[in-house]
Amino acid sequence: MRMLVALCAVVALLAGCGLSNRHDSHAAVSKAIKFFEGSRDPDALLWLKWMHGRFGTPEFADALQRYDEILVEQPQQAPVRRVLRRIANRNNPIQAEDWASVVHPSDRITVSALYCDQLGLPPTFADALTNAFNMGGYYFPHVLLAVFWIHENHCKLAVRDGFDDDVYKANAAMIHADPAAVTDLTLEAAAFLYLAGQGALVDDAFVGNVISKQNSDGGWGQSPTRPGHSDWHSSVLGLLLLTHVRALADSAPGGRAP
Repeated sequence: MRMLVALCAVVALLAGCGLSNRHDSHAAVSKAIKFFEGSRDPDALLWLKWMHGRFGTPEFADALQRYDEILVEQPQQAPVRRVLRRIANRNNPIQAEDWASVVHPSDRITVSALYCDQLGLPPTFADALTNAFNMGGYYFPHVLLAVFWIHENHCKLAVRDGFDDDVYKANAAMIHADPAAVTDLTLEAAAFLYLAGQGALVDDAFVGNVISKQNSDGGWGQSPTRPGHSDWHSSVLGLLLLTHVRALADSAPGGRAP
């Protein structure tokens, strides 16, 4: 009996004694879904609707409806939000006058990739993407998201050979530098690596830390405007990450249904 207990203790250190981080994700995802009940954060709603479309998360079926209500209620932000709406709806119509509302360089890069199958890529896009990647840090996940959408939209990108792999590795390196640090940036890098089918590059220790550092309200980070509440941006990234982790766990041999 003592030998069995000792063996289980060793296995627990290596793999949770039969319960890996990937299976722990089920409870964490359920808590994060509750965090977003009735959410009115428009950018979060786009990703919630995306998760409904990709994973069938029933709690987010009305996320796009809520988003459209906010468009009407907050007309000053409507132009840029109409552009971003394609994250949740592939058939979203683009209005030329709205395009000028996207002004931040990282947003211009990701949005250009998001619509590249409809509008093509600007002539200077490859240089802009390369320059953003060379800036590092904050820009790494945004370049990764752009690369994902370019592939998702079956667009051609004239960059050097190996560029995509370098983007994946750079994002993974930020996580591996300190897997215990669960920040908005590392959550973004990990979530987008899984989104791009590169989840194997994400350190399992980081996934475990994401789960263990989930706040009591089901989210992650700290809201800058609501003391004592999680930050919606970190929270939607944590949920996006763990929803991918859960789906992979369920599809693996011996996995369980959601």
